[in-house]
Amino acid sequence: MSGPDRSGGRIGTMAESEAHSAEDIETGRLLFACAWTFSRGSPDLDHLPPDDRPEIAFAGRSNVGKSSLINTLVGQRALARASNTPGRTQELNFFTDPAADLYLVDMPGYGFAEAPKDKVAAWNRTLRGYLSGRRTLLRVFVLVDARHGLKPVDDEIMGLLDSAAVSYQVILTKADKISRTDLDRVMAHTIQSLSKHPAAYPHVIATSAETAMGFEDLRAVVAKLLDAHGA
Repeated sequence: MSGPDRSGGRIGTMAESEAHSAEDIETGRLLFACAWTFSRGSPDLDHLPPDDRPEIAFAGRSNVGKSSLINTLVGQRALARASNTPGRTQELNFFTDPAADLYLVDMPGYGFAEAPKDKVAAWNRTLRGYLSGRRTLLRVFVLVDARHGLKPVDDEIMGLLDSAAVSYQVILTKADKISRTDLDRVMAHTIQSLSKHPAAYPHVIATSAETAMGFEDLRAVVAKLLDAHGA
């Protein structure tokens, strides 16, 4: 079995991502080469910012590496900050840049068993309301730890996205922590599982915040998505 690929380039996994032209890749690079800043945290639907621009949201289990992914995506070290206590943050955090005319939305980590039940219930209500009523939400990226693959709680969030008819795409995080063989296996299982979900985008992106693997593809995906919606 081969060791983990730490080259930082594109790893040769099956159906890892869709093909991108050099123009797509450059457009994606420019899109995120901006001075992204924190806009606001919204604990409930009453505190959401105006839906006056496209939004891309990121969801995932606690400790999946969501903050690291967002920071690497925009090329900043501390734009998104992870809570010292997993499951504590229960806000939708919005990041923006005037030049990009786009919101990046950091959704609270889910699946943390020790979070108080009343807070989990309140958050679920907010989550459902946000997903079903946010007209400018173009896609949710569901982050999955490549070392563990999809868990039942991931299936739950994907079922919610299916019912809300919100397009979503899976990103495997920490892909440099496992061998290429194991990554291929996780990728194949993930793709097979997604075929059962009507709102799931069929391509999976394997990433590493440490080596920047996959981020060229991710930026291009977002750029193409904005272009497809006339943004």
